[in-house]
Amino acid sequence: QVQLVESGGGLVQAGGSLRLSCAASGRTLGTYHMAWFRQAPGKEREFVAAISGSGGSTYYPDSVKGRFTVSRDNARNTVYLQMYSLKPEDTAVYYCAADHRWLLLGGGYAYWGQGTRVTVSS
Repeated sequence: QVQLVESGGGLVQAGGSLRLSCAASGRTLGTYHMAWFRQAPGKEREFVAAISGSGGSTYYPDSVKGRFTVSRDNARNTVYLQMYSLKPEDTAVYYCAADHRWLLLGGGYAYWGQGTRVTVSS
């Protein structure tokens, strides 16, 4: 079992930055591939970023490529999502997820956090 807790959300103006954190407990995080998803009100959950267990591979959809950066510190059992140039359409609840399988774009990860809310004002 892996327990995931996100933090770092909040209110930011368009063009601003935020860094989200996902702290894991229960298992060594380095054995898991990690991902970030988001869900805006009334919309389906959307894949945002993924990072391999070693941190050597990352993947982003076009909607955030060049603006978001995912990283991890396995010694601290923490994954980060650095978000730059935020837009109002980035407003959503952001979730981190973990699984031994890589790049589950449809969201089939075994473990999920409770989410952290990001609001970008125009």
